[in-house]
Amino acid sequence: MNTEQQWSEMTWREKREKRFEKWLSAEDISFSSREAGQKYRERATRMTKAIKMEIPDRVPVHLTSGGIIAYNAGFTLKDVIYDYSKIMPAWKKWLNDYDQDSNDIPGFFPARVYEILDYRSMKWPGGGLPDSASIQNFVEREYMHADEYDLFVNDPFDFGTRYFTPRTWGAFELLSHIPPLSSYQGLPQRLMAMCQDPAFVKLFKAIWEASEENTKYQQVIRECAQVSLESGFPPFVGGMAQAPYDTIADSLRGTRGITVDMYRQPEKVLETLEAIVERAVRSAVQMTDMARSPIVLIPMHKGDVSFMSVKQFETFYWPTFRKLLLGLVNEGCVPWMVIDGRYDEARLEIISDLPRSSVVWNMEQTDMFKAKEILGDSACITGNVTAAQLYTHSPQEIKEYCRKLIEVCGEDGGYILSLGSGPDKCDPACLHAMIEAAQEYGVYK
Repeated sequence: MNTEQQWSEMTWREKREKRFEKWLSAEDISFSSREAGQKYRERATRMTKAIKMEIPDRVPVHLTSGGIIAYNAGFTLKDVIYDYSKIMPAWKKWLNDYDQDSNDIPGFFPARVYEILDYRSMKWPGGGLPDSASIQNFVEREYMHADEYDLFVNDPFDFGTRYFTPRTWGAFELLSHIPPLSSYQGLPQRLMAMCQDPAFVKLFKAIWEASEENTKYQQVIRECAQVSLESGFPPFVGGMAQAPYDTIADSLRGTRGITVDMYRQPEKVLETLEAIVERAVRSAVQMTDMARSPIVLIPMHKGDVSFMSVKQFETFYWPTFRKLLLGLVNEGCVPWMVIDGRYDEARLEIISDLPRSSVVWNMEQTDMFKAKEILGDSACITGNVTAAQLYTHSPQEIKEYCRKLIEVCGEDGGYILSLGSGPDKCDPACLHAMIEAAQEYGVYK
């Protein structure tokens, strides 16, 4: 029996154990000290037990990394996205300052790459926003038109090449004028003739320049990931995915477009949602296979109370999202869903319909005590210390709120103290208050 056959015959829990073993394993890591190696095993074990809804030694704590890393080191977001030499010192200070139980690579991006290729779906400090801006902004438009669902479903590669990419990256705009690539099959000389066009030569030069720039950025990020491991922090994200509905609503049709489509062409929306599921599962599993962490991070945006009714949630959002989650679970991955906004009691009841301890739900504004009541027997929950609280509350108030979260949500395990939304700036003492709360109040007797 080969490895592939053995894997296919395992249960999802057995597959997950294999992925957890990979996460917990530290034999291939050159730790900076013996203490760092011990800390790594303690932290990874703590996180694993919480996810499995077992009782760890104490409640784990996880802080979302983002712009706060730059400001914690005295830099701005613009500093680190344009000057990569500032990323490592900021990252080392972040690792040294906050004793959390899992960490990840810095959540930055290479602004010059975006400039070279004329990225149109986002604005950032120095790129459409004031230099003082502390967070980037997504530019939501209808990057897929209302009559293009079939194009996306039937040939996603062609749609991505000739429609989506030219609309979101200005440097690739000329691709919108070429015929389908399938028309070049058997006629490679036609493809070569196209590549000799001066406009394509200009594109190739831009791609090369962006590639060289991105290589510099990725080298720094890889070094940050290595330093994090060697310092004793288990990596957090292994893969990423989106709810099928969010794939359309966020990136393709936009909020207005998808809302109109739910009324004007609901069958087309539902058909497309089904088509997305298998692709999304396959992509996320491939990422996780190459990573150490079993966690698949899934940011959730358009399913909360402000965007759709419960009936719409049951019709358009949950059915295909549930299929996606079960597909990931069946491959031993750990879906970690970040619920932006707020889920009401009805939505919490709906999402409780998953195998016990198979997923993790991270809450932003959702009532955590109601979430514990409804989801506490089915899934690990995390959150919901928000960026707004970190801005407006004192460290003592943050610590007291975390104490309440730990006492209620941490009862009998299955809870990770974490941020509901990542801050760009805040009083560092508030983040330390979270860690102190976990260490003082989160110990299981």
